[in-house]
Amino acid sequence: MALLLLAIVLVASLIMIPFGLPGLWVMLGAAVIYGATGSGASISTATLVMVGLLAVIAEVIEYVLSARYVRLYGGSRRGAWGAIIGGTVGAIMGVPIPIIGSLIGAFAGSFVGALIAELGAGAGKKDASRAAYGALVGRAMAAAMKVAVGLGIAVWIFFAAWR
Repeated sequence: MALLLLAIVLVASLIMIPFGLPGLWVMLGAAVIYGATGSGASISTATLVMVGLLAVIAEVIEYVLSARYVRLYGGSRRGAWGAIIGGTVGAIMGVPIPIIGSLIGAFAGSFVGALIAELGAGAGKKDASRAAYGALVGRAMAAAMKVAVGLGIAVWIFFAAWR
C-alpha cells in the first residue's frame, strides 16, 4: 500500500513540474518520508543524496538555460540577468493564481525582465524583443529539461523503493 501511495505522489509530482511547482522537491520529500516510515524497502541515503543533487542541478540549469538563450538570441549579459530576475519575480507573483500562475508568471517575468534590461542597456526595440523571445525559448527548454530529470528521479525512487 505504501509503495502505491509513493507511486501516486511521484506521478503527481511529475505533473507539477511543468507548472513551475516544486515537483522535484516533493519527490525527494516523499522518498525521505517513505524511507523513514520503514514501510517496504528502505531507500538508501546515497540514493536520497543523489536525487537531492540532481534536483539542485536541475534548478540551477533552469536559470542558466533562460540566461543562455537570451545570449543566443543576441541579448547582453544584462538581458540574461533580467531574464533570471524577472522569471523569479514573475513566478513568485503568479503564485496567487491557482495551478498555472507561477508558470505564466515565470514565462512572462523572463520575457519582461529581459526586455526591460535590454532596453535599459540601450538596445533597440527589435533587438530587445529578440532577446526577450530568447528568454521564453530558454524557459521552455528549461521546463522540458526539468520534466525529463523529474521522470528520471521518479523512476529511480520507485525502483529504489521496490527493492
